[in-house]
Amino acid sequence: MAYEVQRLAGPVDAAVSLPGSKSYTNRALLLAALASGRSTISGALFSDDTRYMCESLGRLGVAVEQAEHEALIAVTGEGGSFPAAAADLYVGNAGTAARFLTASLTASSGRFVLDGSERMRERPIEPLLAALRGLGARVRSLNGTGCPPVLIEADGLPGGIATVDGAISSQFLTALLMVAPLARSSVTIAVEGELVSAPYVEMTMAIMRDFGAHSECAPDGRFHVPGQQAYASREYVVEPDASSASYFFAAAAITGGRVRVERLGSGSVQGDLGLLEVLEQMGCAVVSTPNWIEVQGPKRLSGVDADFSRMGDVATTLLAIAPFADGPVSVRGIAQTHYEESDRPVAAATELRRMGIQVEDDWDNVTVHPGKPIPTTVTTYDDHRIAMSFAVTGLAASGIRIEDPGCVAKTFPSFFATLETLAP
Repeated sequence: MAYEVQRLAGPVDAAVSLPGSKSYTNRALLLAALASGRSTISGALFSDDTRYMCESLGRLGVAVEQAEHEALIAVTGEGGSFPAAAADLYVGNAGTAARFLTASLTASSGRFVLDGSERMRERPIEPLLAALRGLGARVRSLNGTGCPPVLIEADGLPGGIATVDGAISSQFLTALLMVAPLARSSVTIAVEGELVSAPYVEMTMAIMRDFGAHSECAPDGRFHVPGQQAYASREYVVEPDASSASYFFAAAAITGGRVRVERLGSGSVQGDLGLLEVLEQMGCAVVSTPNWIEVQGPKRLSGVDADFSRMGDVATTLLAIAPFADGPVSVRGIAQTHYEESDRPVAAATELRRMGIQVEDDWDNVTVHPGKPIPTTVTTYDDHRIAMSFAVTGLAASGIRIEDPGCVAKTFPSFFATLETLAP
């Protein structure tokens, strides 16, 4: 059944506590599994994507203990390789699980097949496979499509020099970086083309350091990682998800209200917080402290022209509130988001047009003109970000219904319950 969003009668005024970051949780789960000994991950996200990672690690022989009510996961790593000599893994539409596991399995020994949902079978992984082959791994797309299912015939990762395409997803580079310390020799990675969502790579290198592995980016843009390193077990705390926070910041922006997100602060390196700078350009007031971030919306948002190449996951958030601005809103640098859980630029433009909004779009840009959204049942394309973004639209426009609201379980199962707390 579709979920009907209740339009708010006035400005929001709320403080919210949000689930942990998917990006941090899945990185921490993998590195804990590759470390020696028992790690505990607190503040962990429990969602479809993280469950696929946990289930896959379990199939690979890693002990994973989950306490969802405490947001706690304990992982006992086996020192750089997985105990299982063979496994069939299913990761649904979890891109982080698919890319990270494919690379990390090359450091083990055995025969592994990784597959996913119908949409995952359309999402590219060949740039990662080609780079891994450059490091001596035996990996290939079983159907010859450059997408999953993937076969990994592993006997340790030799190392060396690889080149990876940076234009589709930063997850390819992240996957290579996380497995590189386990290679038999040093690894050098060159990025071909512009690297999209670069802050996620900075996040990866930081969490690698937290788990005891060294990597560096040279002035020429190449990444260097010494081989024969070891990850160390530890206690790790996951901060709230900045992508999830974007919907609540947007709610403040379009209602002229105030939203504070607790436990997400000025020290965060999550690139999606770059949305705050765009909201400031549109007239919002932003206050950021070490312990919380607060957005106060204006009486009317201003139009803006912004580059989202470093924060593609929140491009749809801005597109969904763009009709409420006083001028055109142009979102640029989003070509990479064609390859996400849905073809997001096309999906967002389609749904806005169905709301009666004028939209202009090409491969890398979408421009939205001001308008009053008409009542619409939003098609979500099994994409959590389409569902959550246009739910925010419904806070300021009557008659917005979200088809298949359960798709938000991919990253934020309690999203709609949290959204309802914004009502006065």
